[in-house]
Amino acid sequence: MIEKTPKRQASGQQAALSRWENEGGPDARQKDELQDIPELTNTELVHLRVRVIALENIIISLLTQAPDEQHELIREMADFISPRAGSTQHPLTIDAASHMRKFVDRAIQFRELPDAQF
Repeated sequence: MIEKTPKRQASGQQAALSRWENEGGPDARQKDELQDIPELTNTELVHLRVRVIALENIIISLLTQAPDEQHELIREMADFISPRAGSTQHPLTIDAASHMRKFVDRAIQFRELPDAQF
């Protein structure tokens, strides 16, 4: 496994999260491509919702066995994407950061169950 220096890791995190500033919206060159995408049907939305729920539970189960350092990193990332002083507080950004913290909290609860054997 390649170890990253803190400076290199921080720049990687910055690059990975840079799209949060505009909630991951399309850049100018993608806007034309997005106009040709049809609306999702109700059935597709239901399937998407089921997949998201499944992925959330997979993430929580993986975090159950993750070291405390990984949990702390996720909390730091949530703090990083939370609106900073002087920035407009966008509800989606606040909600995303909150969900990240809740995933870690739920994983820790499962870890602390007496019969939990993963």
